[in-house]
Amino acid sequence: MRAIEPSDHAAWLGLWRGYCDFYQVTIPEHVTNTTWGRILGADHPIYALLATSSSTGAAAGFANYVLHPFTWSERPACYLEDLFVRSELRGSGVGYALLQHLMGLSLERHWGRVYWTTRENNHAARRLYDRFCLPDGFVRYVVSFDGALPD
Repeated sequence: MRAIEPSDHAAWLGLWRGYCDFYQVTIPEHVTNTTWGRILGADHPIYALLATSSSTGAAAGFANYVLHPFTWSERPACYLEDLFVRSELRGSGVGYALLQHLMGLSLERHWGRVYWTTRENNHAARRLYDRFCLPDGFVRYVVSFDGALPD
């Protein structure tokens, strides 16, 4: 478990594509490149962790997260935006280790909270997440802008 490095681009990109396939979304290449640049850029609050196999060093999973201020605390919040583990390694503890590492960073760096969302029917992920906390009952609303306000 470690912070992502510039030399991890190919590994992260392979995992990112698997993540997008899992959620059946197509992210334009220029957006993927922007995301990678933001993860590495010191002027953006986006970060990533990479999990690697202890025996082979191969990329096993990643966690992309965003640090931001929030109104209920003086300490920053950490939004776990993306968590992905290679399909053949799911259930092996990689996802748990990524979350544990992120929780450790939160304690070490005095963040006020770590939070995330997942699809309601993503039962495998929810079993993992329920080991850390139960859902808080909030419902997420998303308005996507394509140049016009919604009706």
